[in-house]
Amino acid sequence: MFTQQLAPLAGSLGLSALMAALPLVTVLILLGVLRLKAHVAAIAGLVVALLVAMAVYRMPVDQALSSAVQGAVFGLFPIMWIVVNALWIYNMTVRTRHFDVLRRSFGRVSDDPRIQGLIVAFCFGALMEALAGFGAPVAISAVMLIALGFSPVRAAVVSLVANTAPVAFGALATPVITLAQVTGRPLDVMSSMVGRQTPVLAVFVPLVLLLLIDGRRGVRELWAPALVCGISFGVAQFLVSNYVTAELSDIGSALAGAAALMLMPHARRTANAEVRESVLTGGGGTTATAELEERDSRRDIVLAYAPYGIIVAIFAIAQLPGIKPLLAKATISFHWPLLNIVSSAGKAVSGNRFSLALLAAGGTLVLIAGIITAIVLPIGAKAAAKEWASTAFQLRFAILTVASVLALAYVMNLSGQTTTIGNFVAGAGAGLAFLSPILGWFGVAVSGSDTSANALFGALQFSAASKAGLSPDLLAAANSSGGVLGKMISPQNLTIACVAAQLPGEEGGLLRKVLPWSLGLLLVMCVLVTLQSTSVLGWMLP
Repeated sequence: MFTQQLAPLAGSLGLSALMAALPLVTVLILLGVLRLKAHVAAIAGLVVALLVAMAVYRMPVDQALSSAVQGAVFGLFPIMWIVVNALWIYNMTVRTRHFDVLRRSFGRVSDDPRIQGLIVAFCFGALMEALAGFGAPVAISAVMLIALGFSPVRAAVVSLVANTAPVAFGALATPVITLAQVTGRPLDVMSSMVGRQTPVLAVFVPLVLLLLIDGRRGVRELWAPALVCGISFGVAQFLVSNYVTAELSDIGSALAGAAALMLMPHARRTANAEVRESVLTGGGGTTATAELEERDSRRDIVLAYAPYGIIVAIFAIAQLPGIKPLLAKATISFHWPLLNIVSSAGKAVSGNRFSLALLAAGGTLVLIAGIITAIVLPIGAKAAAKEWASTAFQLRFAILTVASVLALAYVMNLSGQTTTIGNFVAGAGAGLAFLSPILGWFGVAVSGSDTSANALFGALQFSAASKAGLSPDLLAAANSSGGVLGKMISPQNLTIACVAAQLPGEEGGLLRKVLPWSLGLLLVMCVLVTLQSTSVLGWMLP
């Protein structure tokens, strides 16, 4: 049996936390400074995490390695299971040329690439986050933007930054559901609290995207539709998360934001040649303009949108009261080999057991949607299977990166490293309100998942808030809300963006471009949570 320690290094929590942070620091330095490939940085970080676990935390070698294997398995299923199947659907639409039809359909909404960028990255990306999450929105949005004429780097950066506001309610609110489970609070309470923080981000994100797409000119000319889109998205997210159901928050907000944007007169205005020339590169703007003149039949347009309608239908059916429990029965739960870990309080940790949802997993539902898509488009069974294999091969380095990072996260979690860091941050007392989102941001930067960050730090934030005399619900929610801003800098999301945009080995370059926005928006969230913990914005709390 292995017992976790809070301060294994000379009894000092500060020194122990500094040592525990080494794996994450290693990954970030190798990516951002030395510009190594993401899978190399992730594997190096995993090695450091294992060394810290065994040398500093005295974790037995077999349990340390076993925890790494468990994390890698979790990285493969359900995370990459969702991404592979989501990209498979996209690749089938490319093969049948229905994606070209979809692209032209988006292009006809507005010929202004800046409006197209908001529709695709912010609104459609949010819809994909709602349904799949775990990197699929970044991958699909980046590819769609490139098809519209955006440069690969710009498409990747815009897609990464856009994937913020919807993340807490992504994959049908999985992160918030997890937060409710680990804190023991009702789902509607956690959903309501998060729904009073992330909508504020939604107001700013479209303006940031305009800056990324067209600089100050973009904001000067299109601030009104961007603001209307962000406010509509935020209001819908607030209303659905507080008064309807957490699971539908992103779907409602994505549709509301897109509808508001398309109803704005600016969306119908013709963009001048100078704008198109500066935003679109490599002749893509000219090609895209010419292709818009092609007329697609109503049948082709319906088939182009069909895969996404099928995904919505499959996920909606999976949530029906009579179906959801049935799917949940196909879940395998077992004691993970070699693990026998208890916390510093003497309680067995949840990581000793592993659960595998076979039918209820998002990736399985996307796979079902993909099979139906192959029938509808149509594409033969042999061709569809070949496309799936090709997609998996295309993602081979992303799969390695995600598996390595999740292995790193599990080693840090099960050895007690994350608990040490969390307790160190929780010692800030009244300043915890400001630092709380940072802890969530840190968790997502390591794991790439708001769900994982909530599982790691949600309960800790709740208990630390109680000790500090702050609202436990507020700080638990802040963990999730701050976490969404760490997703754009997580190694696996950077890798997914590079794969989708065909930018092999450019993860470090993307990191340097998105890091300032991640930190800037994180500061906004820290200030918001701090003010919500006082009488200034305390009225915002339920």
